[in-house]
Amino acid sequence: MQIVFLNTFEKPGEDLNVVSAQLSICESQGIWSVMWVEGEEESGNPQTWFEGTSWEDMIVTFRHGIAKVMGEGYTPIIDGMLEDRRGSAGSFVAMLQCYGELHANPDLFQKLREWRRAKAASEKRSAYLVATNRMLWMISAFVPKTAEELTQIPGWGSAKHSSYGTEVLAITDEALRETEFPLQWVAEKLDSAIYTQWLYKQKETKFKTQMDRQQAKKHILAAVQQGVSLEQLGAELELSRRELMDRIEQLEQEGYDMESLISRELNEVPEDEQQLVWEAMSLVGDKYLKPVLQQVYGTSEASQLDKPVDVLYERLRLIRLRFRRSLISKAV
Repeated sequence: MQIVFLNTFEKPGEDLNVVSAQLSICESQGIWSVMWVEGEEESGNPQTWFEGTSWEDMIVTFRHGIAKVMGEGYTPIIDGMLEDRRGSAGSFVAMLQCYGELHANPDLFQKLREWRRAKAASEKRSAYLVATNRMLWMISAFVPKTAEELTQIPGWGSAKHSSYGTEVLAITDEALRETEFPLQWVAEKLDSAIYTQWLYKQKETKFKTQMDRQQAKKHILAAVQQGVSLEQLGAELELSRRELMDRIEQLEQEGYDMESLISRELNEVPEDEQQLVWEAMSLVGDKYLKPVLQQVYGTSEASQLDKPVDVLYERLRLIRLRFRRSLISKAV
């Protein structure tokens, strides 16, 4: 076994002692492994974070593990393994986000969530597109009372303010506020140790999400080869059909062949209908599917269609994969 990477980590222990650990990446006959050993190598507690053939999976697991142990207080002798160095991580926006998450007013946050839920339902869009939880945490922690104050919340730009500013300020106007604007005081008041721990928690979550996506990717590719349907695959991954189609399109863009899945899903769609969709994409373009839907089926109103709109959109997305592949082939 060949050691490709080795680093030592340390953190303060009891009675001024230093707790040490070693992290290594090893390779043997194409098998990668990531090992974490706390204490002395001979008597330490070894943990295998990863073992497998995928370099991509190994790196994501490696970074996720580093973020986790650094959030627990370990410091590496060789730094800079998480894409950005610690000195560049202390942005003011991140400080505001951290403070907002840690000091959110629960009652005000709940009122803002209820407003967001109702607004998203009325606009028929996802709640996070109205406002993310992170925005609502900051608003509930800092309690802006004016338009100028509200637009100091990171992510709350002019477009959101034009659409929702008046309603949000009506909610915050009824809440008490113990802090002031502008928010530069946050940099001094925020505990540096807690802030550092929070930063690494964000990284841990980020890399965990990447790990989950990698596992889902492998699952999808295996399922395509095995002839699994979209419905069954969505149930196995606990993804909506729309989310699953997003993943399928991404894999197609990465160069994976999804044709066997497309063929199975379109097997019962009449050839003449598929041809009409193809011709519509040639005529009106394939970037937006609503014009294609209207061109082929004559309407986008669910009550006037033989099949649910989401089923038809999924059908269009599958045909679009073939259509775009044909364009690439012609270009080559």
